[in-house]
Amino acid sequence: MAHWLYKSEPFKWSWDMQVKAGAKGTHWDGVRNHLAKQQLLAMKKGDTGFFYHSNEGKEIVGIVEVIKEAYPDPSDPSGKFFMVDIKAVKPLKTPVTLAAVKADPRLQEMALIKFSRLSVQPVSDTEWDIVCGMGGV
Repeated sequence: MAHWLYKSEPFKWSWDMQVKAGAKGTHWDGVRNHLAKQQLLAMKKGDTGFFYHSNEGKEIVGIVEVIKEAYPDPSDPSGKFFMVDIKAVKPLKTPVTLAAVKADPRLQEMALIKFSRLSVQPVSDTEWDIVCGMGGV
């Protein structure tokens, strides 16, 4: 099982909105970066991910799960990009801020720091464990 990080501006799609989507989840669409596209194509049902509020808050607030693997994104007229479906699993007891991630020397190679503009990112098993510990889950 792999781990991922999904970035969303809370005014567009927030953790609370993701939670309200319930077990049916929602699609993660609108990705228009080729590296992020490759990440979406690599995702498998059951993979877990962090839900990150970007711009406002700048913090990891919850854990989501892939419930449907990559399929064509109908909002892309070129037909080149894909989306996955995810559902909320649980919130972090303590949100993990970007500042806290940057301050932890064990996380200096995390994509959240190195590729900050990438909307969908891989998270290593070690990074996953560290951030879960920081978040109290």
